[in-house]
Amino acid sequence: MKIPDILLLTPPNRVWRTYPGGKTLDELSGSAEPSDSHFAEEWIASTTRAVNKGREDFQQEGLSKVEINGELYYLKMLMEEFPEAILGRRHYEKYGANTQFLLKFLDSAIRLHIQAHPTIPFAQKYLNSNSGKTEAYVILGSRSEVAEPYIYLGFQHPLSKEAFRRAVLEQDQERLLSCFEKIPVKAGDVFIVPGGLPHAIGEGVFMIEIMEPTDFVVRLEFERGGYVLPEEARFMGRDVDFALDMIDFSSRPVEQIREKFFCRPAVITKEAGFEESILISSEHTSCFSVHQLNVSGNYNRRSEGFHVGIVSNGEGVAEAGSEKINLKKGDKFLIPFQTEAVKYSGDWLEIVFTYPPKG
Repeated sequence: MKIPDILLLTPPNRVWRTYPGGKTLDELSGSAEPSDSHFAEEWIASTTRAVNKGREDFQQEGLSKVEINGELYYLKMLMEEFPEAILGRRHYEKYGANTQFLLKFLDSAIRLHIQAHPTIPFAQKYLNSNSGKTEAYVILGSRSEVAEPYIYLGFQHPLSKEAFRRAVLEQDQERLLSCFEKIPVKAGDVFIVPGGLPHAIGEGVFMIEIMEPTDFVVRLEFERGGYVLPEEARFMGRDVDFALDMIDFSSRPVEQIREKFFCRPAVITKEAGFEESILISSEHTSCFSVHQLNVSGNYNRRSEGFHVGIVSNGEGVAEAGSEKINLKKGDKFLIPFQTEAVKYSGDWLEIVFTYPPKG
């Protein structure tokens, strides 16, 4: 088998989660009867296994496949067989046969659990992992019935650690929610969510979510949408004090959240017919970077290493050498390391690219 020199298309890869959603994903894929379910996320070009208590029999859940000549292959298997062609030698030698990030579509029907993820130092000390779970959100839109889409991010009115512990154990939702103020979001907004920062995504929000390549999470609410978390799924099989030690209890007013964690795009290339911006840069995190390309015409783009693209709007064509692939909204693809350049053409074609950490 030969790895194509252009794009590896990734088919839908829906993953079970503890909250309902996914109707927007059904609509995007052309489902005749779109509906919400517990398959609220789509993991894209993923080499990370999902952690879902009670679904241990689904050992490949979370792992993406890619299409080559009409056949489907697990991406991780291809990376193990063709590491230099797909990832490049430097990346493979440092990180192994992994993308070193996790990329998702997320579509929430309800507000998600109040939760937090570990920092890298915490993960190294307690979880035997060199990856924590810093995240980024690229907001794509919201449901029409949700008048004011929002997220919770950081504590605006923190309790003491002991008072918060008591609220978690007693599941005093009113007291837990009193720690937050709603932060309005809209299509085009981009946020960085460092490990340790408590947060929750509001109902009806559709986004691209980029993160370190783990499924580490502690959830401070035990029931959402009628589903009660098994005890071992609340604090990663540990106790409440483990979860609280993960959390940043700093007080952060909404103005500070917007100043520190709201990412403003920086245009790096602009000519007639195309514009490329950096959404997430090394100033925000060293864990990954995110670019956005807008094309109304043609653009020859150097690849600069392997990366993953998501068509967030419009339609167009990608060409490399003699190969040509049609692209439409919702398509996902991986550009291998060996692909030196891709020509994009389209009418209001918008693509979000995610890159791994620098090797």
